[in-house]
Amino acid sequence: MTESTLWFEPKLLIDGKLVDADGGATYESSNPASEELVGTSPDATVADAETAIAAARRAFDTTDWSTNKELRARCLKQLVAALNKHSDEMRALTVAEVGVPVSLTQGPALDAAVKILDFYADLAGTYDGNEDLGVVDTQAGPAHRWVEKEAYGVVAAISAYNYPNQLNLAKLGPALAAGCTVVLKGSPFTPLVTLALGHLIANETDFPPGVVNILASSSPEVGKVMTTDPQVDMITFTGSTPVGKAIMAAASDTLKKCFLELGGKSAYLVLDDESVEFASLFCSFAAGSHSGQGCAITSRLVVPRASLDKAVETVKSTFEGFNVGDPSDPGNYMGPLITAEQQAKVQGMVDRAVAAGATVVTGGKPPEGLDKGHFFAPTLIVGASEDSEIARDEIFGPVLVVLPHDGDDDAVRIANDSPFGLSGAVHSADRERSLAVARRIRSGTMSVDGGMYYAPDAPFGGYKQSGIGREMGVAGMEEFLQAKTIAVPAPPQ
Repeated sequence: MTESTLWFEPKLLIDGKLVDADGGATYESSNPASEELVGTSPDATVADAETAIAAARRAFDTTDWSTNKELRARCLKQLVAALNKHSDEMRALTVAEVGVPVSLTQGPALDAAVKILDFYADLAGTYDGNEDLGVVDTQAGPAHRWVEKEAYGVVAAISAYNYPNQLNLAKLGPALAAGCTVVLKGSPFTPLVTLALGHLIANETDFPPGVVNILASSSPEVGKVMTTDPQVDMITFTGSTPVGKAIMAAASDTLKKCFLELGGKSAYLVLDDESVEFASLFCSFAAGSHSGQGCAITSRLVVPRASLDKAVETVKSTFEGFNVGDPSDPGNYMGPLITAEQQAKVQGMVDRAVAAGATVVTGGKPPEGLDKGHFFAPTLIVGASEDSEIARDEIFGPVLVVLPHDGDDDAVRIANDSPFGLSGAVHSADRERSLAVARRIRSGTMSVDGGMYYAPDAPFGGYKQSGIGREMGVAGMEEFLQAKTIAVPAPPQ
């Protein structure tokens, strides 16, 4: 896909209208595999952000959006239908702009993301968070009390580049289902995928003006406005932990609620009664998925010390069998990293690991034969210390570190010896043993013996510096609701 074949005209969505950026500013979006132009996006300004926030505030305060369940469910269903209608166009655009392998668009990169939106469209019409607390005697006499759930208000949503459809819809879906109004800003690296949502909302749904506003911008000042404007009640952000910390600090002056889905350095534990070859194969495919550009990817393989050589050989042969190249080719398992800067970051971390004494078993550099694009070969590292940068910091590239353990307690210690706690996995021939270990890992999601937790109804989020709050599931919608306790006089008992 190139600019000449883009299926819609990229515009910002502000107060129900598709518009250019204030002053007509634009910036280019390129294909990370070919480095060719995908399209030109309007480059939203601070003034655009302020207008969008004001529109969201007005829509929340002066319309019945927050109380009209039927309208919310209908509009969300219309957006689901529009995304399904244009799935071929969205698929091609996602592959071209994000660099995600086309096979992943049949899962979390697109199709599964639409299912998340459909889940919240259904939930919008059925959810009842009210709780009757009954009658109690008080100093003022008998009182009947109950709890009602209300929409939080205006939400500033900021998403990342790696799975923009999944992240955008996992924010829009529950926020809108709850009755909030939203200003969504996508990643500056993937503006067109996000602006396509605005095009569909404006042309194929009945969302009232101001309920959904969608921005694209290369300026960090736009994000700053979204996180500090007093008209914004809540922030939902997906991205790196350092940026999440900065957002939390910026929001503190107005005490906005912050819902943060941040980084990870998840561990894949293999216990000593399991086939290390099978588990290592499983982990290899996870580590290489979308070239390692996933916050929940297991990037530490923790294996019994006696089985270290078998694990290394399995990962090595698996990695060297991966096809790396054009993500639109279904035969390629891995595509590019998002930018040349990210490619250089991954290279720098690998080089520093080697300088510190670790060994690159395979990979460690861009693959040969790919002259264009930001590709990086699947990389296996051994001999890194547990406290090294490569073993502790999020890489966001296809780099797997193998670490030895000396029993279940040691494996748990290694897994928990991290500032992050987003995900993880454990494999054993004994299910109860696996579960016992999994329950000791301080992370928000765990795969046990190959079980898959990812689904629209399953809450996702992390412990420690992996974030605050949960995305998806009923819990994901409740993040956007506030509880109000009401009491009325009651007849004497």
